[in-house]
Amino acid sequence: MIETVNNFENLPSPSFVCEEELLENNLKLLKKVQDEAGVNILLALKGFALFSTFELCKKYLKGCCASGLHEAILASEEFGKEVHTYSPAFKEEEFDEIVSLSNHVVFNSFSQLKQFKHKAIGKTSLGLRVNPEYSSVEVDLYNPCGAFSRLGITRKNFEADELEGIDGLHFHALCEQNVDALQGALKNFEEKFGEFLPQMKWVNFGGGHHITRDDYDVEGLIKLLKEFKARYPHLEVYLEPGEAVGWKTGYLVATVLDIIDNGMNIGILDTSAEAHMPDTLAMPYRAEIRNSGLANEKKYTYRFGGNTCLAGDIIGDYSFDEPLKVGDKIILEDMIHYTMVKTTTFNGIKLPSIVIKKDNNCYQIVKNFGYNEYKSRLS
Repeated sequence: MIETVNNFENLPSPSFVCEEELLENNLKLLKKVQDEAGVNILLALKGFALFSTFELCKKYLKGCCASGLHEAILASEEFGKEVHTYSPAFKEEEFDEIVSLSNHVVFNSFSQLKQFKHKAIGKTSLGLRVNPEYSSVEVDLYNPCGAFSRLGITRKNFEADELEGIDGLHFHALCEQNVDALQGALKNFEEKFGEFLPQMKWVNFGGGHHITRDDYDVEGLIKLLKEFKARYPHLEVYLEPGEAVGWKTGYLVATVLDIIDNGMNIGILDTSAEAHMPDTLAMPYRAEIRNSGLANEKKYTYRFGGNTCLAGDIIGDYSFDEPLKVGDKIILEDMIHYTMVKTTTFNGIKLPSIVIKKDNNCYQIVKNFGYNEYKSRLS
Protein backbone atom coordinates (compact mmCIF):
# COMPACT_ATOMS: atom_id res chain seq x y z
CA MET A 1 0.00 0.00 0.00
CA ILE A 2 1.28 3.47 -0.92
CA GLU A 3 1.29 5.89 2.01
CA THR A 4 1.11 9.63 1.37
CA VAL A 5 2.53 12.31 3.65
CA ASN A 6 2.56 16.09 3.15
CA ASN A 7 5.44 16.97 5.42
CA PHE A 8 9.12 16.33 4.74
CA GLU A 9 9.75 15.83 8.45
CA ASN A 10 7.42 12.80 8.45
CA LEU A 11 9.39 10.89 5.83
CA PRO A 12 10.95 7.59 6.93
CA SER A 13 14.69 7.71 7.49
CA PRO A 14 16.69 6.74 5.58
CA SER A 15 14.79 7.16 2.33
CA PHE A 16 15.47 7.86 -1.31
CA VAL A 17 13.26 10.69 -2.54
CA CYS A 18 12.75 11.07 -6.29
CA GLU A 19 11.16 14.37 -7.36
CA GLU A 20 8.80 13.62 -10.22
CA GLU A 21 9.00 17.12 -11.70
CA LEU A 22 12.79 16.96 -11.97
CA LEU A 23 12.63 13.50 -13.52
CA GLU A 24 10.15 14.70 -16.13
CA ASN A 25 12.41 17.64 -17.00
CA ASN A 26 15.20 15.16 -17.77
CA LEU A 27 12.86 13.01 -19.82
CA LYS A 28 11.69 16.00 -21.85
CA LEU A 29 15.28 16.88 -22.73
CA LEU A 30 16.00 13.30 -23.79
CA LYS A 31 12.83 13.33 -25.89
CA LYS A 32 14.06 16.53 -27.59
CA VAL A 33 17.28 14.75 -28.61
CA GLN A 34 15.31 11.72 -29.71
CA ASP A 35 12.92 13.72 -31.86
CA GLU A 36 15.29 16.29 -33.36
CA ALA A 37 18.06 13.80 -34.17
CA GLY A 38 15.73 11.01 -35.27
CA VAL A 39 17.21 8.45 -32.87
CA ASN A 40 15.88 6.06 -30.23
CA ILE A 41 16.70 6.54 -26.54
CA LEU A 42 16.43 3.61 -24.14
CA LEU A 43 16.50 3.66 -20.35
CA ALA A 44 19.52 1.76 -19.01
CA LEU A 45 18.14 -0.17 -16.05
CA LYS A 46 21.64 -0.64 -14.61
CA GLY A 47 21.60 3.06 -13.75
CA PHE A 48 17.93 3.77 -13.04
CA ALA A 49 15.37 1.07 -12.29
CA LEU A 50 12.81 2.94 -10.20
CA PHE A 51 9.85 1.20 -11.78
CA SER A 52 7.33 3.27 -9.81
CA THR A 53 8.20 6.02 -12.30
CA PHE A 54 7.96 3.91 -15.47
CA GLU A 55 4.46 5.10 -16.37
CA LEU A 56 6.04 8.54 -16.71
CA CYS A 57 9.27 7.37 -18.34
CA LYS A 58 7.59 5.40 -21.09
CA LYS A 59 5.75 8.52 -22.27
CA TYR A 60 9.11 9.83 -23.44
CA LEU A 61 11.52 6.93 -24.09
CA LYS A 62 11.39 4.02 -26.55
CA GLY A 63 12.13 1.23 -24.09
CA CYS A 64 14.82 -0.22 -21.83
CA CYS A 65 18.20 -1.87 -22.17
CA ALA A 66 18.85 -4.80 -19.88
CA SER A 67 22.05 -6.48 -18.70
CA GLY A 68 20.56 -9.92 -18.24
CA LEU A 69 17.44 -11.91 -17.51
CA HIS A 70 16.13 -10.13 -14.42
CA GLU A 71 16.41 -6.66 -15.92
CA ALA A 72 14.77 -7.94 -19.11
CA ILE A 73 11.85 -9.30 -17.08
CA LEU A 74 11.50 -5.99 -15.22
CA ALA A 75 11.56 -4.05 -18.50
CA SER A 76 8.93 -6.32 -20.03
CA GLU A 77 6.63 -6.35 -17.00
CA GLU A 78 6.88 -2.72 -15.89
CA PHE A 79 7.90 -0.68 -18.97
CA GLY A 80 6.24 -2.70 -21.70
CA LYS A 81 8.01 -1.25 -24.74
CA GLU A 82 11.24 -2.27 -26.49
CA VAL A 83 13.70 -4.46 -24.56
CA HIS A 84 17.33 -4.67 -25.68
CA THR A 85 19.51 -7.15 -23.78
CA TYR A 86 23.29 -7.39 -23.62
CA SER A 87 25.40 -9.47 -21.26
CA PRO A 88 29.14 -10.15 -21.10
CA ALA A 89 28.12 -13.83 -21.18
CA PHE A 90 24.69 -15.43 -21.42
CA LYS A 91 23.80 -18.59 -19.49
CA GLU A 92 22.30 -21.60 -21.25
CA GLU A 93 19.43 -21.99 -18.80
CA GLU A 94 18.38 -18.34 -19.11
CA PHE A 95 18.86 -17.68 -22.80
CA ASP A 96 15.53 -18.90 -24.21
CA GLU A 97 13.59 -16.63 -21.86
CA ILE A 98 15.85 -13.67 -22.67
CA VAL A 99 15.16 -14.19 -26.38
CA SER A 100 11.42 -14.35 -25.76
CA LEU A 101 11.53 -10.99 -23.95
CA SER A 102 13.99 -9.06 -26.12
CA ASN A 103 13.73 -7.07 -29.33
CA HIS A 104 17.52 -7.02 -29.62
CA VAL A 105 20.04 -9.48 -28.13
CA VAL A 106 23.67 -8.37 -28.23
CA PHE A 107 26.56 -10.81 -27.89
CA ASN A 108 29.91 -9.92 -26.35
CA SER A 109 31.98 -12.42 -28.38
CA PHE A 110 31.88 -14.61 -31.44
CA SER A 111 32.12 -17.69 -29.25
CA GLN A 112 28.86 -16.70 -27.51
CA LEU A 113 27.29 -15.94 -30.88
CA LYS A 114 28.19 -19.40 -32.17
CA GLN A 115 26.91 -21.05 -28.98
CA PHE A 116 23.48 -19.37 -28.99
CA LYS A 117 22.79 -18.16 -32.51
CA HIS A 118 20.64 -21.16 -33.41
CA LYS A 119 18.34 -20.40 -30.47
CA ALA A 120 17.82 -16.76 -31.37
CA ILE A 121 17.97 -16.25 -35.11
CA GLY A 122 14.56 -15.46 -36.54
CA LYS A 123 13.14 -14.77 -33.07
CA THR A 124 14.90 -11.49 -32.24
CA SER A 125 17.35 -9.05 -33.81
CA LEU A 126 20.97 -10.08 -33.19
CA GLY A 127 23.90 -7.76 -32.57
CA LEU A 128 27.54 -7.77 -31.52
CA ARG A 129 29.23 -5.51 -29.01
CA VAL A 130 32.50 -4.15 -30.34
CA ASN A 131 35.32 -2.35 -28.57
CA PRO A 132 36.42 0.84 -30.39
CA GLU A 133 39.53 0.91 -28.17
CA TYR A 134 38.96 4.53 -27.26
CA SER A 135 39.80 5.10 -23.59
CA SER A 136 38.74 8.52 -22.33
CA VAL A 137 37.28 7.46 -18.96
CA GLU A 138 39.64 8.49 -16.17
CA VAL A 139 38.61 5.92 -13.53
CA ASP A 140 39.59 2.39 -14.56
CA LEU A 141 36.69 0.83 -12.64
CA TYR A 142 34.25 2.49 -15.05
CA ASN A 143 36.30 2.35 -18.27
CA PRO A 144 34.72 -0.15 -20.70
CA CYS A 145 37.55 0.30 -23.21
CA GLY A 146 40.51 0.20 -20.83
CA ALA A 147 43.46 -2.13 -21.14
CA PHE A 148 42.50 -5.84 -21.10
CA SER A 149 38.78 -5.01 -21.07
CA ARG A 150 36.45 -8.02 -21.29
CA LEU A 151 33.71 -5.85 -22.80
CA GLY A 152 33.31 -5.95 -26.56
CA ILE A 153 35.17 -7.41 -29.54
CA THR A 154 38.31 -5.64 -30.71
CA ARG A 155 38.98 -5.22 -34.42
CA LYS A 156 41.82 -7.73 -34.18
CA ASN A 157 39.37 -10.38 -32.95
CA PHE A 158 36.49 -9.46 -35.24
CA GLU A 159 35.44 -12.37 -37.47
CA ALA A 160 34.07 -10.68 -40.57
CA ASP A 161 33.05 -14.00 -42.14
CA GLU A 162 30.69 -14.81 -39.22
CA LEU A 163 28.19 -11.95 -39.67
CA GLU A 164 25.33 -13.86 -41.26
CA GLY A 165 22.19 -13.06 -39.26
CA ILE A 166 23.78 -10.09 -37.47
CA ASP A 167 21.66 -6.94 -37.72
CA GLY A 168 23.59 -4.45 -35.61
CA LEU A 169 26.72 -3.32 -33.82
CA HIS A 170 26.87 -1.93 -30.29
CA PHE A 171 29.68 0.04 -28.67
CA HIS A 172 29.92 1.58 -25.22
CA ALA A 173 32.97 3.69 -24.39
CA LEU A 174 31.78 6.48 -22.07
CA CYS A 175 31.03 7.17 -18.40
CA GLU A 176 29.19 10.40 -17.48
CA GLN A 177 30.87 12.33 -20.31
CA ASN A 178 30.14 15.12 -22.76
CA VAL A 179 29.70 14.97 -26.52
CA ASP A 180 33.42 15.47 -27.21
CA ALA A 181 34.11 12.02 -25.73
CA LEU A 182 31.41 10.53 -27.96
CA GLN A 183 33.03 12.20 -30.98
CA GLY A 184 36.32 10.46 -30.19
CA ALA A 185 34.70 7.09 -29.57
CA LEU A 186 32.56 7.35 -32.73
CA LYS A 187 35.60 8.26 -34.83
CA ASN A 188 37.42 5.14 -33.62
CA PHE A 189 34.30 3.01 -34.09
CA GLU A 190 33.88 4.09 -37.70
CA GLU A 191 37.57 3.70 -38.48
CA LYS A 192 37.64 0.16 -37.13
CA PHE A 193 34.14 -1.12 -37.95
CA GLY A 194 32.65 1.30 -40.49
CA GLU A 195 33.15 -1.13 -43.37
CA PHE A 196 30.51 -3.41 -41.81
CA LEU A 197 27.83 -0.75 -41.31
CA PRO A 198 26.34 -0.91 -44.84
CA GLN A 199 25.16 -4.46 -44.12
CA MET A 200 23.68 -3.59 -40.71
CA LYS A 201 20.19 -2.44 -39.78
CA TRP A 202 21.02 -0.64 -36.55
CA VAL A 203 23.84 0.68 -34.39
CA ASN A 204 23.79 1.28 -30.65
CA PHE A 205 25.98 4.04 -29.16
CA GLY A 206 25.70 2.57 -25.64
CA GLY A 207 25.50 4.69 -22.50
CA GLY A 208 27.53 7.18 -20.51
CA HIS A 209 26.08 10.20 -22.34
CA HIS A 210 25.57 12.84 -19.63
CA ILE A 211 22.90 14.59 -21.65
CA THR A 212 20.97 16.14 -18.74
CA ARG A 213 24.00 17.69 -17.04
CA ASP A 214 23.91 21.50 -17.13
CA ASP A 215 27.08 21.87 -19.20
CA TYR A 216 26.33 19.10 -21.70
CA ASP A 217 26.40 20.22 -25.33
CA VAL A 218 22.94 19.01 -26.33
CA GLU A 219 22.92 20.83 -29.66
CA GLY A 220 26.35 19.38 -30.43
CA LEU A 221 25.00 15.90 -29.77
CA ILE A 222 22.02 16.43 -32.05
CA LYS A 223 24.36 17.70 -34.78
CA LEU A 224 26.70 14.71 -34.40
CA LEU A 225 23.80 12.26 -34.54
CA LYS A 226 22.30 13.92 -37.61
CA GLU A 227 25.67 13.82 -39.38
CA PHE A 228 26.07 10.13 -38.58
CA LYS A 229 22.58 9.36 -39.86
CA ALA A 230 23.33 11.31 -43.05
CA ARG A 231 26.32 9.04 -43.64
CA TYR A 232 24.30 5.91 -42.90
CA PRO A 233 20.64 6.78 -43.65
CA HIS A 234 19.55 3.13 -43.54
CA LEU A 235 20.59 2.65 -39.89
CA GLU A 236 18.39 2.95 -36.82
CA VAL A 237 20.42 4.60 -34.04
CA TYR A 238 20.04 3.85 -30.34
CA LEU A 239 21.46 5.47 -27.21
CA GLU A 240 21.22 3.96 -23.71
CA PRO A 241 21.64 6.61 -20.99
CA GLY A 242 21.06 5.57 -17.39
CA GLU A 243 22.55 8.24 -15.18
CA ALA A 244 21.19 10.97 -17.50
CA VAL A 245 17.64 9.85 -16.69
CA GLY A 246 18.01 9.99 -12.91
CA TRP A 247 20.60 12.78 -12.79
CA LYS A 248 19.80 15.29 -10.01
CA THR A 249 16.23 14.08 -9.66
CA GLY A 250 16.32 13.50 -5.92
CA TYR A 251 18.21 12.79 -2.75
CA LEU A 252 18.81 10.47 0.18
CA VAL A 253 17.42 11.58 3.54
CA ALA A 254 19.31 10.37 6.61
CA THR A 255 19.27 11.15 10.33
CA VAL A 256 22.10 11.89 12.77
CA LEU A 257 22.00 9.08 15.35
CA ASP A 258 25.01 10.07 17.44
CA ILE A 259 27.92 12.51 17.55
CA ILE A 260 31.22 11.40 19.04
CA ASP A 261 34.65 13.00 19.43
CA ASN A 262 37.85 11.20 18.48
CA GLY A 263 40.14 14.03 17.42
CA MET A 264 37.24 15.54 15.46
CA ASN A 265 33.47 15.48 15.60
CA ILE A 266 32.06 12.34 13.99
CA GLY A 267 28.40 12.06 13.08
CA ILE A 268 26.94 8.57 12.77
CA LEU A 269 24.03 8.41 10.33
CA ASP A 270 21.29 5.83 9.84
CA THR A 271 22.56 5.23 6.32
CA SER A 272 25.78 3.75 4.96
CA ALA A 273 28.28 4.50 2.20
CA GLU A 274 29.06 0.79 1.92
CA ALA A 275 25.47 -0.43 1.80
CA HIS A 276 23.50 2.46 0.30
CA MET A 277 25.88 4.57 -1.81
CA PRO A 278 28.89 2.36 -2.63
CA ASP A 279 30.20 4.64 -5.38
CA THR A 280 31.36 7.04 -2.67
CA LEU A 281 33.91 4.37 -1.77
CA ALA A 282 34.47 2.75 -5.18
CA MET A 283 34.79 5.80 -7.43
CA PRO A 284 35.55 7.54 -5.10
CA TYR A 285 33.48 10.70 -5.19
CA ARG A 286 32.29 13.22 -2.65
CA ALA A 287 28.56 13.24 -2.10
CA GLU A 288 27.05 16.70 -1.85
CA ILE A 289 25.14 17.47 1.35
CA ARG A 290 22.60 20.27 1.37
CA ASN A 291 23.69 23.47 3.20
CA SER A 292 27.19 22.12 3.88
CA GLY A 293 30.69 23.20 2.90
CA LEU A 294 34.09 21.57 2.67
CA ALA A 295 35.88 20.60 5.86
CA ASN A 296 36.68 23.76 7.89
CA GLU A 297 35.03 26.02 5.31
CA LYS A 298 32.23 26.72 7.77
CA LYS A 299 32.40 26.98 11.54
CA TYR A 300 31.50 23.39 12.53
CA THR A 301 33.12 20.39 10.81
CA TYR A 302 31.94 16.78 11.05
CA ARG A 303 33.01 13.49 9.56
CA PHE A 304 29.95 11.45 8.58
CA GLY A 305 30.09 7.69 8.96
CA GLY A 306 27.63 4.93 8.26
CA ASN A 307 25.89 2.76 10.82
CA THR A 308 27.85 -0.44 10.04
CA CYS A 309 30.90 -2.07 11.57
CA LEU A 310 33.10 -1.41 8.52
CA ALA A 311 35.84 0.97 9.62
CA GLY A 312 35.97 2.53 6.17
CA ASP A 313 32.23 3.21 5.98
CA ILE A 314 32.92 6.95 5.76
CA ILE A 315 30.86 9.34 3.65
CA GLY A 316 33.20 12.30 4.04
CA ASP A 317 34.01 15.49 5.97
CA TYR A 318 31.56 18.42 5.88
CA SER A 319 31.16 21.75 7.62
CA PHE A 320 28.06 23.66 8.71
CA ASP A 321 27.16 27.15 9.96
CA GLU A 322 25.45 25.74 13.06
CA PRO A 323 26.36 22.76 15.25
CA LEU A 324 24.55 19.51 14.51
CA LYS A 325 22.54 17.62 17.07
CA VAL A 326 21.18 14.09 17.36
CA GLY A 327 17.97 13.81 15.35
CA ASP A 328 18.93 16.32 12.66
CA LYS A 329 18.02 15.36 9.09
CA ILE A 330 20.83 15.25 6.50
CA ILE A 331 20.06 15.50 2.79
CA LEU A 332 22.57 13.83 0.47
CA GLU A 333 22.01 15.27 -3.00
CA ASP A 334 21.72 13.46 -6.35
CA MET A 335 21.24 9.95 -4.99
CA ILE A 336 18.70 8.49 -7.41
CA HIS A 337 20.88 7.07 -10.20
CA TYR A 338 23.26 4.19 -9.46
CA THR A 339 22.10 3.98 -5.84
CA MET A 340 18.93 1.91 -5.43
CA VAL A 341 20.29 -0.57 -7.99
CA LYS A 342 23.42 -1.08 -5.86
CA THR A 343 22.09 -1.17 -2.30
CA THR A 344 22.84 -4.13 -0.05
CA THR A 345 21.79 -5.34 3.39
CA PHE A 346 25.39 -5.61 4.64
CA ASN A 347 25.44 -5.86 8.44
CA GLY A 348 21.68 -6.34 8.35
CA ILE A 349 21.25 -2.60 7.89
CA LYS A 350 17.78 -1.59 6.71
CA LEU A 351 17.43 -0.53 3.09
CA PRO A 352 16.25 3.07 2.57
CA SER A 353 12.56 3.54 1.86
CA ILE A 354 11.61 4.74 -1.62
CA VAL A 355 9.58 7.93 -1.93
CA ILE A 356 8.17 9.79 -4.94
CA LYS A 357 7.63 13.52 -4.47
CA LYS A 358 4.62 14.50 -6.59
CA ASP A 359 4.18 17.87 -8.24
CA ASN A 360 1.54 18.89 -5.68
CA ASN A 361 4.22 18.75 -2.98
CA CYS A 362 3.01 15.52 -1.44
CA TYR A 363 5.26 12.54 -0.85
CA GLN A 364 4.23 9.02 -1.81
CA ILE A 365 6.06 6.35 0.20
CA VAL A 366 6.03 3.60 -2.43
CA LYS A 367 8.25 1.09 -0.63
CA ASN A 368 9.39 0.40 2.93
CA PHE A 369 11.93 -2.31 3.69
CA GLY A 370 12.49 -4.43 6.76
CA TYR A 371 13.85 -7.70 8.09
CA ASN A 372 12.41 -9.81 5.27
CA GLU A 373 14.65 -8.13 2.67
CA TYR A 374 17.68 -9.11 4.73
CA LYS A 375 16.54 -12.65 5.45
CA SER A 376 15.34 -13.38 1.92
CA ARG A 377 18.87 -13.03 0.56
CA LEU A 378 20.12 -15.73 2.92
CA SER A 379 19.27 -19.27 3.84
